[in-house]
Amino acid sequence: MTNEKNNLLIIEDHELTRFALKTAFDGAEFVANLYEADSAEKGIEIFQKEHIDLIIMDLGLPNMNGIEATRTIHSLNSDVKIIILTSHNDEKEVLESLKAGANAYCSKEINPQKLITVVQSVLDGAAWFDPAISHIVLKAATTPQSYEDTPKKTDYNLTTREMQILKLITEGYSNTDITNELSLSINTIKVHVASILQKLEVNDRLQAALKAIKNKIV
Repeated sequence: MTNEKNNLLIIEDHELTRFALKTAFDGAEFVANLYEADSAEKGIEIFQKEHIDLIIMDLGLPNMNGIEATRTIHSLNSDVKIIILTSHNDEKEVLESLKAGANAYCSKEINPQKLITVVQSVLDGAAWFDPAISHIVLKAATTPQSYEDTPKKTDYNLTTREMQILKLITEGYSNTDITNELSLSINTIKVHVASILQKLEVNDRLQAALKAIKNKIV
């Protein structure tokens, strides 16, 4: 897990839920500053003024919803990590969230300590999905033309080590997890991951994992 200090932004319109989230992260060692907003518009305004590393995004926001906000924020900075937090497991919303750039999709019923673990994993480069929606992600990955419409290739020229790392990525391993699993340096893992993304012609680890499952690469 990351040992760096990170700035978090909570975008949630329900005051009680927002308070509970703030309380959960209050005092967490990896949190530098914790910002909050009760609407997507205010959240985007804060995002443009402050350096934000990760956003916990409510899906059912008034006016601009969480998916639209995720898409807008991701267009401003594709490096920011975004965790969708919702009480819904609608298939369309799940897939639209992923396409918009979300790195994780969590139920609002998630245990606070588990959410902290998820946030740390996402900050470290992992993707995470609530077990309740895993079947939706797998269906999207295995259904033709569901998540991406590019023609299927069979040879991506991945090395044996890259195949090994890609398999771990599809299993939700972060860079640190892969480092511990394979006894390689973090810089070596980052080089391999960058090469994998380039060869698969995708922009991030989530797309790489979905493409690997869909095309049965690993």
